[in-house]
Amino acid sequence: MNTPLRSLLAAGAAGAVLLTAGVSTADAAAFPRYKAPKVFGTTFQSDPGHDFTKGIHTRHDGILRGWITHVSGSVAEYEPIRWKKGTRTEGYFEGPPEGDVTAYASSIAKNVVFLSAYGCKTPGESVTASRSTGLGATRCSTATLVKRHGKTPHPALITVYKGKIVQVQEIYTP
Repeated sequence: MNTPLRSLLAAGAAGAVLLTAGVSTADAAAFPRYKAPKVFGTTFQSDPGHDFTKGIHTRHDGILRGWITHVSGSVAEYEPIRWKKGTRTEGYFEGPPEGDVTAYASSIAKNVVFLSAYGCKTPGESVTASRSTGLGATRCSTATLVKRHGKTPHPALITVYKGKIVQVQEIYTP
């Protein structure tokens, strides 16, 4: 291959790498990195300073192990969950007991990052979770997030930043 053509291909490849890196860096820079809770933690996460007597409203910035219980327009209601060890199976996730008012509501950011553990089409079509963490690794659309999580609660790590849900990363449970 001649030198000018080789240089042109190398420059094109370098540009493609920079463009790809720019997209992922922009998504990563959209919100700070928070310390994630234990994926299979056995206690409900607290939100110090949150006043549940003032009606349902957004959680403080950070990551909550929880599930979305209802979606209305661009607002999602969600609650914390914990892992309950089973006797016949490994266990299951459970929400707060009946009558507990531990719930939050936040708008879903327009550029929310939804990382699915089950693929973007039909849940269960394929496992797309990381084998090492059990967390979703396939990016899907906001419409898929609303459709899937608005119907049935799915365990996830929900990241809130400036009062908006900016990332939802599903937790794989067989």
